[in-house]
Amino acid sequence: MTAKQQKIGSGFGAQSTAEEVLTGIDLSGRTALVTGGYSGLGLETTRALTRAGAYVIVPARRRAAAEEALGEVPGTEVHELDLADLESVRVFSERILEAGRTLDVVIAGAGIMACPETRVGPGWEAHFATNHLGHFALVNRLRPALTPGRARVVSVASSGHFLSPIRWDDLHSRTGYDGWLAYAQSKTANALFAVHLDALGAGDGLRAFAVHPGSILTPLQRHVPRAEQIAQGWIDAEGRPVAGFKTPVQGAATAVWAATSPLLDAHGGAYCQDCDIAEPATTDDMLIGGVKPWAVDPGEAARLWDLSGELTGVDAFR
Repeated sequence: MTAKQQKIGSGFGAQSTAEEVLTGIDLSGRTALVTGGYSGLGLETTRALTRAGAYVIVPARRRAAAEEALGEVPGTEVHELDLADLESVRVFSERILEAGRTLDVVIAGAGIMACPETRVGPGWEAHFATNHLGHFALVNRLRPALTPGRARVVSVASSGHFLSPIRWDDLHSRTGYDGWLAYAQSKTANALFAVHLDALGAGDGLRAFAVHPGSILTPLQRHVPRAEQIAQGWIDAEGRPVAGFKTPVQGAATAVWAATSPLLDAHGGAYCQDCDIAEPATTDDMLIGGVKPWAVDPGEAARLWDLSGELTGVDAFR
């Protein structure tokens, strides 16, 4: 059974920052891996974790850009990784394992949004392949490195999951492509991944969570034209975010909280937002948020896990 979607009174909220949720938490001697940890929310996540004492490994498709962005962030290292390429995932993972590294936290934050139709691997739709399958393969391959008894995996989802459950009859958009639906399905997949990963790993002390970071303007929206952002109500005519949008340091807070808060020890598999467990969605307003039932359904999560294992050829939790 998946976690109950009921707030636990964390003491934090939508305006809390990543640094604030780490107050009093000492991560010295801990190692985190943050995909996408050199841009947007990921960069703020990396900064906050290192300030709290963690050492952060940042895998990056654009290694030079990552090294430049993290040049003045102590306690970090960059490796090359393309989540859309399963061979790249294998090579990176083997490098970590062969070096004998241990991981206390994995934050799966890298992703793409509403990009033009793109096929990767054996013709897979790029959102599903990059946002979900790449992270699925990565975490499974890195299982031997996850610190026994205390590791946490945080899957960065989105209220975008409101727009689509898993489309089992057309996972790879072969009957017609809509970038928003492709993105939405991948975010539902991110949430379901955490549900079943926690179910499989809880006996060994591994806990997993999905998070909605909130609405934030970052480089993730690079494929969304300005006119569409205005039409969507994200920005005004001058390009300023509308009320309800967070800053990047606020947007990074929920992932950092989910990765470290002792309040979540007994709540694995939960979908979180605003630095607390999210309530079930009662409207279709994504700014209000909450979680739709299809994103936390344990049956859907198990089905997706089995399919993902077949597609990637990796399943280390069986």
